[in-house]
Amino acid sequence: MTDHLFAAADLGATSGRVILGRLNNGCFRIEEVRRFPTPFFVEDGHLHWDAETLLGQIIEGLRAAASFGPLEGIGVDTWGVDYGRLDSSGRLLEQPYNYRDQRTNHVPESFFAAFPPEDLYAEAGLQVMEFNTIFQFVSSADDPAWKNTDTCLFLPDLFAYWLCGAKNAELTIASTSGLLEVAKRQWSTMILDHLRERYRLDLASRLPSIVEPGTIVGRVVPEILPTDTPFIAVASHDTASAVASVPASTRNFAYISSGTWSLVGLELDHPILTEESRRADFTNELGIDGTVRYLRNVMGLWVLTESQRCWDAQGLESNLLALLHLAGNLPALTTTVDMEDPRLLPPGDMPARLSQMARETGQPIPQTPAEFTRCILDSLALDYRRVIRRAMELSNTDVEVVHIVGGGCRNRLLNQLTAEATGLTVISGPAEGTALGNLLVQARAVGALPGDLMDLRSISRASCEVLLYTPGVMNLTQADWDRAERRAFGTDV
Repeated sequence: MTDHLFAAADLGATSGRVILGRLNNGCFRIEEVRRFPTPFFVEDGHLHWDAETLLGQIIEGLRAAASFGPLEGIGVDTWGVDYGRLDSSGRLLEQPYNYRDQRTNHVPESFFAAFPPEDLYAEAGLQVMEFNTIFQFVSSADDPAWKNTDTCLFLPDLFAYWLCGAKNAELTIASTSGLLEVAKRQWSTMILDHLRERYRLDLASRLPSIVEPGTIVGRVVPEILPTDTPFIAVASHDTASAVASVPASTRNFAYISSGTWSLVGLELDHPILTEESRRADFTNELGIDGTVRYLRNVMGLWVLTESQRCWDAQGLESNLLALLHLAGNLPALTTTVDMEDPRLLPPGDMPARLSQMARETGQPIPQTPAEFTRCILDSLALDYRRVIRRAMELSNTDVEVVHIVGGGCRNRLLNQLTAEATGLTVISGPAEGTALGNLLVQARAVGALPGDLMDLRSISRASCEVLLYTPGVMNLTQADWDRAERRAFGTDV
């Protein structure tokens, strides 16, 4: 049978790549054809993405993919919240601001002086983070460039415009903005009216129409690809694509998109907009086929990789495989800490911070890189346990299994610890979940795959290798994890 060829541009905040997907007989085979760093720079004291350089890399990757044969579709996914501003001629007014830029510092506090946080949550359902798009807009309200702004496009929509000429707002990426009425999957008139009246920001005329993931929005311009290639608005928020690829056989699952960050939650058919949910800091982001990603952003493997950087500088053992082997032979739950402590967010001497947290809670202080590694992984598993249990409580939902996707799913020790902590079976894979989710939505959009979301997940199961982890292997009880939780949060010293 002839392969159906698709190309997925998957952009992360550190690096991006273009993936060629070959669909044959109900199975995707994927191949990376181009990888590149995600460039950023400082200008006038502000941090910006170099979106035009990224575009050039995407185009080269698409041409490399097309060298294998005519593509039946392409799609782009990126991180959330960031955007570009275009004038009436379609010219980019400035390179998009980077969400790590300092301009949004303390903006939520000033915003909520006139718009109660509970009202924003009841409408948009988002975890409050300083870099949410709504706060980026407020921080720039006095920028003279707004006079020349015709259209605001989120990053994947900006690349779509450059590649095929379409101006749309794909739903999953728009749901990271804080500008949606999330229950109705549309722009919020209430929020947009407030921004116009208080900040003189007329966004209603500058935000394009929302399209659902899986919409064919145009054809790639012939100067980029000479063949008639559809451009598909996939689930263009990278986490939405990753969750679409979860190889689940039922809907009763929790997921962890594991990498630098861990995104931990459930897939629901409606948002949870209660005050209790807001106080628990859960977010409601939108997915394909009417789904809601009910989740928390949890500190991920960043803490370990930043610790490795410190050990490298000191000439200590920092090879990940060696550390995992040594850590796996150490006693479990000797020291556990709160992995959502804000001290662990910035770069720096992570082992020193972990030592201080252990000291504050009266626990043994790790001494070697292997002991720190064990502390980090035990603590991550403990945090996953807390978030999944709280998500089930708030949504009145039970789950049978935890699916871990993304690069972090290769960490077998963390996967087993997650099974032990949650008391649930863990299934790890695919490691390339984001790219696979992007490709699955494309293939369905052009008719190469039929069916609903669960049918797509059956293709994911056929396309990747998964590993199964069951609780009880380490002889840890839930009472052991309960005690570790009390120690981590300083209530059992």
